[in-house]
Amino acid sequence: MEPMAYHKPLAGRPDWTLLLAMTRPGFLAITAVACLLGMALAAACGCGFDPLLAAATLVLALAAHAGANVLNDYHDALNGADAANRDGLFPFTGGSRLIQQRRVTAEQTRALAWLLLGLVALAGILLAVHAGGGLLLIGLAGLLLAWAYSAPPLKLMSRGLGELAVACAWWLIVIGADYVQRRQFLLVPALTAVSYALLMANILLVNGLPDAASDAAVGKRTLAVRLGPRGSALLYLLIALLAHGWLAVGAWQLLQPMPALWGLLSLPLSLAAAWLLWRQAEQPGRLRPAILLTIAAGVVHGIAMAAGLTVMG
Repeated sequence: MEPMAYHKPLAGRPDWTLLLAMTRPGFLAITAVACLLGMALAAACGCGFDPLLAAATLVLALAAHAGANVLNDYHDALNGADAANRDGLFPFTGGSRLIQQRRVTAEQTRALAWLLLGLVALAGILLAVHAGGGLLLIGLAGLLLAWAYSAPPLKLMSRGLGELAVACAWWLIVIGADYVQRRQFLLVPALTAVSYALLMANILLVNGLPDAASDAAVGKRTLAVRLGPRGSALLYLLIALLAHGWLAVGAWQLLQPMPALWGLLSLPLSLAAAWLLWRQAEQPGRLRPAILLTIAAGVVHGIAMAAGLTVMG
């Protein structure tokens, strides 16, 4: 059960700096890159670029990601995972720690999460009026994943399905950003987004290793817990190879735009991270370089694809 201290009222209300910290803003860059990639895909096909719709897309995607982060902190306070975590590599793992530090209460965290997700739902409806009704399907699926990732009864993160949920969520962000500009679904953006989505799953996988002991102690059966250090390292390498192989084969078969091959620039980063992970998987306190390389690989992959599509598309 959640410690009662987390419910005790704190002096004053959280200020804007603290509210921002609750969203774990350092991770929001990967969502901005996903939006950039989706918009570049639409522009490369000659669909044009609407800056106002692009700005609205970016703000909504960032707010949805922030809401999911805050909701995850709330549920990890409820299940005791963050309180039990003594080996996390802050700020990458172990949550924001703000509830555990008693800088905010669990109730304040839950309220902020649902405020953000509620605003995303309302604003998403307004954006769909301009972009098309298909955006409602994307938004509904995204919000469902944001909730199901952490919250019971599904709590996908605790069942070894967190990486799949993350891959699906960021796949949808790329498709959604493309749809807003294009105003229709197309197979090419969906195929092109797969490699980026897989690299996002690897971020969660490597981040799960420093938290594995505390997660297992409270009954969270993440992939890192289920597979162990060596199994997780092997899966990480397979996902990295699959992501880049998917992009290369897809472009070769003309299923994806050839300029998207710029995304292969991230392969050395992924391989370097995989090598470090294999060597140090059983020493989670030394995984910070592998985590940084994993995040860098995802960001470089998305930006490079977007740049290739913009320059050569």
